[in-house]
Amino acid sequence: METVKWKVEGMTCANCALTINKYLDKQGMQNIHVNPIDAEVSFDIEEGSPTKELIKGIHDLGYEVVGDSAVAPSSRRFLSTQLHRFLFCLPFTLVLMLHMLERWIHIHWLMNPWLQLVLCLPVYLVGMSFFGKSAIKSLRNGIPNMNVLISIGATAAFAYSLMGTLMGQGEQYLFYETAATIITLVFFGNYLEDASMQSTQRALKSLIKSQKVMANMIAFDEHHQEVIFPIENTQLKVGDLILVRSGEQVPIDCKILWGDAHVNEALLTGESIPVHKLAKDKLIGGSIVESGSVKAQVTAVGDDTVLSGILNMVKQAQGEKPPIQDLADKISAVFVPLVVGIALLTFAVNYILLSKDPAVSSVFTEALMRSIAVLVIACPCAMGLATPAAIAVGLGRAACNGILFRNATSLENFKHIRQIVFDKTGTLTTGAFKLSEYNILDTPEDEWKRIVYSLEKYSNHPIAQCIASSFKTKEEIRWKTIEEVKGIGMNGVDQEGNAYWAGSFKLVNGKTNEHHHNVYLLKNEQLIGWIDVEDEIRPEAAGVINALKAKGLKTILLSGDRQEKCDKLSRTLGIDEVIAEQSPEQKLEKIANLSASAPTAMVGDGINDAPALAKATIGISLSEASQLAIQSAQVVLMSSGLKKLTTALGLGKATFITIKENLFWAFFYNIIAIPVAAFGFLTPTFGALVMGLSDVVLAANSVRLFFKKVS
Repeated sequence: METVKWKVEGMTCANCALTINKYLDKQGMQNIHVNPIDAEVSFDIEEGSPTKELIKGIHDLGYEVVGDSAVAPSSRRFLSTQLHRFLFCLPFTLVLMLHMLERWIHIHWLMNPWLQLVLCLPVYLVGMSFFGKSAIKSLRNGIPNMNVLISIGATAAFAYSLMGTLMGQGEQYLFYETAATIITLVFFGNYLEDASMQSTQRALKSLIKSQKVMANMIAFDEHHQEVIFPIENTQLKVGDLILVRSGEQVPIDCKILWGDAHVNEALLTGESIPVHKLAKDKLIGGSIVESGSVKAQVTAVGDDTVLSGILNMVKQAQGEKPPIQDLADKISAVFVPLVVGIALLTFAVNYILLSKDPAVSSVFTEALMRSIAVLVIACPCAMGLATPAAIAVGLGRAACNGILFRNATSLENFKHIRQIVFDKTGTLTTGAFKLSEYNILDTPEDEWKRIVYSLEKYSNHPIAQCIASSFKTKEEIRWKTIEEVKGIGMNGVDQEGNAYWAGSFKLVNGKTNEHHHNVYLLKNEQLIGWIDVEDEIRPEAAGVINALKAKGLKTILLSGDRQEKCDKLSRTLGIDEVIAEQSPEQKLEKIANLSASAPTAMVGDGINDAPALAKATIGISLSEASQLAIQSAQVVLMSSGLKKLTTALGLGKATFITIKENLFWAFFYNIIAIPVAAFGFLTPTFGALVMGLSDVVLAANSVRLFFKKVS
């Protein structure tokens, strides 16, 4: 399978996205993501399968595929954008509406029906070339969109006026300005909606701008002298050498070979305090060198860079639909036929009732105008965009604060969380250990250290790596077999058949009463020593725990470490419950039970945490975690440590509140507006204006998430 990514023009609302999604699903595409906010479509297709038929099918739906992740060209032909269409229609519509000022300005010549027809016809043709074409295609595919309502409303007013003109019936048949105003104001509303929705992408755009910059590439001339020349970072390859000076942006992911610098990674982690980077440290593309200069080697390009991974993850998450959107989608799918039915009922009921009112001069006209008002004021877009707009802002703000959500469901699920489980090593503690003391039994010291190093060098556990670096030697043992037993330790057998272990107290239970040491060393099941290391508590851990408890959340420490050490850490940080001495399998079982009893988030960083992270209601990993832990988690905290955990929690809840506010507005608007139009309390012209502004209100409410205090 291969993934196809397209930019689709003409996708103006969630109803459009639903249309494209259903079409691709019928064609057998898999893993379909359609994002109405940035008009991007992605799906999985069999490798080598032609896509021309799919492009043609989307064209037949009324949309245009621009290309593979392409950005629509800035230079467009006239009448190809909502703003162009609005500006074209506006002068004709303003002239048509001048007759409303007749009581102050005498412009009888404007009441000529043929002149009004000439003024209205260009507006109507432009409107129908967009709304009408889209409406017909949506009806042909069995998924009527909002443009059906606009087309019917404008055509009814235009046809009624044209009939009066041809029959010479006079002023009571002249509603050309209604048809023109509906079309013009909807174009204006669509333009405002597009502009508003683009503002919801502001955070994401700030990341995208950092992708394409100039780099200082280092090359060598025929005299082996360094030559530095500018090159676009998209042309760099893995292994290339670059120079990054003070004040410059790191052009791409790289590793420092020479020099040191203070680097601001706020764009990616949300942390504005510069980080001191030395030789062998990695630099993330998009960060800023505030002081110092470094020579570095490119380590990743294209989609493999950290920034590209963040952007792809955010875009994919924006295309996801959280559970709360299901109801809105179901209503949107039947909304247009329902509104058409209500409009017909409005005409019939008003015709019957108004025919009994002698004060009404033209019953048919009044009933028709009220039914048209119902058509143009109804707005399925608001319901469809309620969730995507809030999700786009929430995910964008999260990304700029160094918080990555893999899907929209995780963002919504934060509202349910009642307890948070923490791993110990590398999560609540820094994971940076140092040797504190050791004891050797019945073995020469050099030989003992050689055994320890030869075993622990094969483990990725932070404690093992600390010990291996402390006892490093060139004369290591060549093992016959060597393996890591998760939750216990390292086991090696030498060429003579001697069996060695370096691991937890489980290895020596019954052989010694000293159970508080970190690592025990055995030779042929005989204890030959033990090692202790120190691990410092993360400086932000206590504040994070206190903040979570203040929110009414239960905190739990779940660790494979000894009970005494976990209890000590729990007392220091004020953690509510301790579950210690757990194997990876036991951790998984505990998380399953905890998640079943109450929605549970788990924060972890190691390989042994990966199954539990995947099992929790929400799995949260740290950016310095193992790749397996990061892949198993639904949320990744990019800034070092736990500082952004409370922000992630608050942002998830704030986003859900915004979604509920948007959905309330969308439903409330339609529930109130449609009856108001049906009873004749507003004109079709005013209805078209209000309909256009309804989505703007929704987008503006979503943008509030950028500034709302959430932590």
